[in-house]
Amino acid sequence: MADYIIAAASTADLPETFYQDHEIPLIRYTYSIGMDVFEDDCREESRAQAYQEMRRGVVYSTSMINEETYYEFFRGLMERGKDVLYLDMSKEMSSSYAASHRAAARVQQAFPDQQLVLPDTRCISGGLGLLLRESVRHMEEGMGFQALLNWIESNKLHIMHRFTVDDLNYLKRGGRVSNASAMIGSMLSIKPVLYVPDDGKLTVSSKVRGRRAAMQALLDGVKRDMTAPSGQHIIINHADCEADANWLRNELLDAYPTLGGVDIYQLGVIIGAHCGPGLLTVFYFGDQRKA
Repeated sequence: MADYIIAAASTADLPETFYQDHEIPLIRYTYSIGMDVFEDDCREESRAQAYQEMRRGVVYSTSMINEETYYEFFRGLMERGKDVLYLDMSKEMSSSYAASHRAAARVQQAFPDQQLVLPDTRCISGGLGLLLRESVRHMEEGMGFQALLNWIESNKLHIMHRFTVDDLNYLKRGGRVSNASAMIGSMLSIKPVLYVPDDGKLTVSSKVRGRRAAMQALLDGVKRDMTAPSGQHIIINHADCEADANWLRNELLDAYPTLGGVDIYQLGVIIGAHCGPGLLTVFYFGDQRKA
């Protein structure tokens, strides 16, 4: 058994079974529908229901995790008597980042002989999930705490993130595109293709006409980045577009027959509330993040 704990946030967008199978303590973001607040349970059924409701016009909103919630979560982990590594979204994408670090500083004072480490992962969604999954694998194979911290710092920027969204109105609501851009883009069937550069912020890399062109752009991006496919496991997240996810997986397996596998999961509700149904994204290891 490892002498330290890896904990995470629900925004890693892995299925609930992963956290249960590997006994990963999880802090869960919340989302709201009107006045009703729900906890992100990471269940595939909840994710499927959310996207069906979004397609019917139901508005989902999210909120940050407050400092006291983090404090209680971290304190409970440290009371187990082990060092703790906590993995969450990129600082640039998380309104909760500052609150988590304030809480961690308070907890650390109460446990001076243990370490509580919260790296800026520079990852989001399934990219965070890929970092978490590999970190858990290393821990379970016997890697020590400091060695794992070093591995994360050396490898986090090698996790590539490529996205496309189907409905610009969700990006408009989040302030990522203007009202005019969303209206014109929708009229012309413009689809943004996005990636995450080294700063950990979601950025538009190109704009194409039509869904098929956007999907092809994702595939082309992987092919530009991929340098060591043999044995690598890729993650695809989708928001109610499983057929598109299957197309991308099949194309990747055809292009790289030595891959270790391509796993498809539904996108978590927290990220999905900001991107909407039809989001398709792929996460994998490469040499350098670039558009």
